[in-house]
Amino acid sequence: MRWDRLFDDLEAQLALDDVRELEAEVADRTRRERALLDVHTRLLANVGSSHVGLRLPARVVAGCLVDVGPDWALVETAPGRPVLVALAAVRAVSGVGPGALTPSVVARRFGLGAALRAVSRDRAVVEVADVDGQGVTGTIDVVGADHLELAEHASDEVRRTANVTGRLLVPFWSLGSVRRL
Repeated sequence: MRWDRLFDDLEAQLALDDVRELEAEVADRTRRERALLDVHTRLLANVGSSHVGLRLPARVVAGCLVDVGPDWALVETAPGRPVLVALAAVRAVSGVGPGALTPSVVARRFGLGAALRAVSRDRAVVEVADVDGQGVTGTIDVVGADHLELAEHASDEVRRTANVTGRLLVPFWSLGSVRRL
């Protein structure tokens, strides 16, 4: 009888060691997979979430996460009021649920420049805010590889040569957000 209990105890210890080894392997694989996630994939899984807050140095852009690119996010702060936020300016994100989605090849290539070119094509009056929260209004005339050129004018005026008060070149690395007015 004593030998039976000894063998039962040894089998239980081996089974417990197998369970612990499996748990350690699962934990290690989970850590490795999480290490491969970036902000883009995390935000992509939260598109449609209505309680996301993107904290920039000077303010928080909060609302419904409408779309996400590899280096930008589109947040609707009020119905019909989207704000394009450069992810490089984001210091923290609140309201993000668990999970991640892998973007398509096309989505990975649709960067900040492409999103700004779409705004530029509409010739919409915008407010461009830098990472420090300093804003200026005007119309985006040119979107380069790493910058945009803004024809400055009052928000209640259309872009005409007579209305332009200045030209501003904004590098992408200093861009905080772009909001249509």
